[in-house]
Amino acid sequence: MKSLSPFTTAIIIMALGMMCIPMGDATGKVMTTSYGVTPFFIAWTRFILGALLVLPFLRSRHIDPRMFLDWRIYLRAGLIIGAISSILTALQTTSLATTFGAFFIGPIISYFLAAWLLKEPITIGRTLLLLLGFGGVLLVVKPGFGMIAGTGFAVMAGLCYGGFLVANRWLNDAASPRALLFSQFIIGVVVMAPLGIADIPSFSWNLTALVIASAVFSMMGNLLLILACQKVEASRLAPIVYFQLVSATITGFVVFGDVPDVITLGGLGLLIASGLASVLLRPQQVK
Repeated sequence: MKSLSPFTTAIIIMALGMMCIPMGDATGKVMTTSYGVTPFFIAWTRFILGALLVLPFLRSRHIDPRMFLDWRIYLRAGLIIGAISSILTALQTTSLATTFGAFFIGPIISYFLAAWLLKEPITIGRTLLLLLGFGGVLLVVKPGFGMIAGTGFAVMAGLCYGGFLVANRWLNDAASPRALLFSQFIIGVVVMAPLGIADIPSFSWNLTALVIASAVFSMMGNLLLILACQKVEASRLAPIVYFQLVSATITGFVVFGDVPDVITLGGLGLLIASGLASVLLRPQQVK
């Protein structure tokens, strides 16, 4: 990617990360609905396996122990813990596409929080396109939006995730991407341990494979997100997060047989169009 601009590279990295996250949550849904595994155990094992997977790639230069004295590290970790636990809880009773549709309050929160707290620039054009994309979300989730308990947990997950997106940019200079990823895993292991240990299921080879797949997809998605946010402002990357919904809809069809209707496909088209338009907006500023 050396021939690409930092902005284009960040977009590609972000899009790949957004494809990984719904795949990890789809495996989580399989575990909760088919194997009776609790969301808290899934979240806990994600943090454990994520830490183990990242550990071989860490070097002494990547981690400064003093970063654990920064309260923002714990706030960031708490936000991703809340997002993962909430969305896995939502998936017990709602479809993948509906869950991610409600979850997509996150990009709106991220966009405006980044402007307010980090003083990142926003424009009327990008704001309107982001709201247009959210209109596409409403077409996808249409009936029952905000009316069932599972959707409420998905909204809570979106609120946490929106804050997490901004926290990634806020901590841009606090630690390396690998150190930030490792810190959220370690803190997640400790915080979720009481709930995770209390709900350990009976393991089989199939369940073990699902646990590993869930952790790997989640780790890759978050690592790619961190890398992207260190290259470009969070407010400019916010619309790309909508590709999670596209991935969630496709994964829901392949894994669970959920067939999108015409209105849903129209919403997806609106999301893609608004996201691409936002990426291409004011290209003269991208060097």
